[in-house]
Amino acid sequence: MTLPAGAAKRVRTWCLAMRPRTLPAAVAPVLVGTAAAAGNGRLKPLPALSAMAGALLLQIAVNLANDYFDGCRGIDTNRRLGPVRASQSGLIAPAQVLGAMWLTLALASLCGLYLASVGGWPVVAIGLASMAGVLGYSGGPYPLASHGLGDLCVFLFFGPVAVCGTYYVQALTLTGTVVLWAIPPGLLITAILVVNNLRDRETDEETGKHTLAVKIGPRWTRLEFAALVLAAYALPPVLLASGAGTGPILLPLLTLPMGIHGIRRLYHERGAALNLRLGATAMLALWFSVLWSVGIAAS
Repeated sequence: MTLPAGAAKRVRTWCLAMRPRTLPAAVAPVLVGTAAAAGNGRLKPLPALSAMAGALLLQIAVNLANDYFDGCRGIDTNRRLGPVRASQSGLIAPAQVLGAMWLTLALASLCGLYLASVGGWPVVAIGLASMAGVLGYSGGPYPLASHGLGDLCVFLFFGPVAVCGTYYVQALTLTGTVVLWAIPPGLLITAILVVNNLRDRETDEETGKHTLAVKIGPRWTRLEFAALVLAAYALPPVLLASGAGTGPILLPLLTLPMGIHGIRRLYHERGAALNLRLGATAMLALWFSVLWSVGIAAS
C-alpha cells in the first residue's frame, strides 16, 4: 500500500531526524557481545534480541537529543556541512523532536526493565548510565560533546559498556577476555565520530562547541583517526598471541584494505566530501565487527 504524499514526506522527515545511517554503530557491539556469549555456550536469544532493540532505541534517542539540543544552542546553522537537522531547519518543531526523544527513551526503558529482571542491579547501573549519556552528550549544563569528551564517551559506551553488557545479560558473568574483545568495535565507532567532528570543526568552533577536533586541530584529528583504525587492526594478532582467541579472530584483517584506504582518503578529503567518509567508516566498523563476531564465536 502506498502512503499519501503528505504522510510519506513526514515519514522521510522523521527518518532524517532519527539518522538511520548511524544505526550500524548500535548493532556492531551487540553482535560482538552475543558472539562472545555464543562462543562460550551461553547464548540466550531473548536477552540478545532485547539488548539489540535497546541499543537501537538508545542510538535513535541520542540522535534526536543531538538534533534538539544542538538546534536550541545554535550549534547547528545554515553553514552546517552534514545532513540537514530537523530542528534547526524547521522541518519538525523542536518540541516534537524532544517529545520523540522521551518516547524513544521510554521504549528503551521497557527493554531495560526486562534485561534488569534477567541480570539484576548491574544492568540497572548500565541502563541509568546509558540514559545519562544520551541526555548529557549534547544536553544539560555540561554537554560532553562540547567539552572534548565525546570521543571518550563514544568509546566507552559503544565498546566496553555495550559489548560487556550484551554478554552479561546472557552469561550473567564477565571475563577479562570479553573486555578485551570489546575494544576494537569501540575504537572503530569512535573513528566515525572523529570524521564527523573533523567535518564540522570550523562551524563547531564558531558556535562554541569545543569538540576534541576543535581543541587539537585538523592535523592531530587525522592522526587520531589513523591511530584508532590501526589500533583496532593491531588487536586481533595481539589477542591471538596472548591466547585470548584462536586463528579465526584474525578474520577482521580481511577488511584491512578498507581501513588503510579510509586513512589515506581522510588526508585528502575536506568539507562535505567527508560525508562519504563518514558512511564508509560506519560500514568499516560494521564489517569489522561482523567478522570479529564470527571469529570470536568460532574461537
